[in-house]
Amino acid sequence: MDNKVKNILQSAFWAAVAVVLVWFCVKAIDWKEFLEALRMCKWGYVVAAVFTGGFFIAVRGLRWHMLIKHVVPSIRAVDVVNAYGIGFLANIALPRAGEVVKLGYVVKNAGTGEDGKKRLSWDAAIGTYLAEKGVDAVVFAALVVVFFLGCWDRLKDTLQFNQSRAVILAVIGIIILGIAVVVLSYVLRGKGGLWGKIWGFVSGIIQGLKTIGKLEKPLLFILYTVSIWFSFWLTSALIIWALNDVDPFTVLTTADALNLTVTGSITTLVPVPGGFGAYHGAVATVMQVLYDIPMGSGLIYATLNHESQVLAHAITGLWCYIHQTFIRK
Repeated sequence: MDNKVKNILQSAFWAAVAVVLVWFCVKAIDWKEFLEALRMCKWGYVVAAVFTGGFFIAVRGLRWHMLIKHVVPSIRAVDVVNAYGIGFLANIALPRAGEVVKLGYVVKNAGTGEDGKKRLSWDAAIGTYLAEKGVDAVVFAALVVVFFLGCWDRLKDTLQFNQSRAVILAVIGIIILGIAVVVLSYVLRGKGGLWGKIWGFVSGIIQGLKTIGKLEKPLLFILYTVSIWFSFWLTSALIIWALNDVDPFTVLTTADALNLTVTGSITTLVPVPGGFGAYHGAVATVMQVLYDIPMGSGLIYATLNHESQVLAHAITGLWCYIHQTFIRK
């Protein structure tokens, strides 16, 4: 089976998964309650969430530009920001397609040298991208720890003792397994194959993280990273503020936005188109477990948050495409 057919089948599979997840979510919605919540919603906050989503893309592009500029000083920030926006637009339709699109755009727009070769190779572009992902992985891991520490009292009340112990053991087991895989990939890296690929991925992140200390303005890079994760939290908080006069969302506080942000971030690991279904189901389930908000009600919050961001990605991505394809030329 060639790669093209394989990619089509994978995309079709995950699209089918998204449809099934959305169907299960739709079944749980009380449409009368849903429409009443939309009527009472403070839409100004939702609009602000859309703008925050656009800001998020711009800052991510500027942060990535700092890493690429370290390799190719001549590359322009606007080209990298546009690449990021176009990548997000592609991800709405095809999961993970946006990653390839982003890389393709920056490699193309880095230009060619006097020898006719690309100034930015695919390997170098992937290295900078892995560095960016490595930083976000570290921040995300820290937030997951904060999430479990802050919510454990409520989680353990929901879970029975044996289940709680099983969750703790599973987390410890995953950490040990991850360390073991990294060590084995290092030991067996010379044999190529799967272990070589795993070590290539890990070493790419390590090398990328090292370059951060070599940047001209490392504090600016840190500021961009803080801004990115702050915008994640802010979108969740804005939707909470939009619904704070609607039962049963009155129990939610600004601090709870962090828990919902972490939950939403975890769902990005599921490669369904645009996160449809996976985000809605996970967030609604967590709201039910932590805050006793019924599943159907939780889907109101999840829908407003997710769709406001899909709209932000679509508008920003479309503008980036028009700007890069027509206006820039």
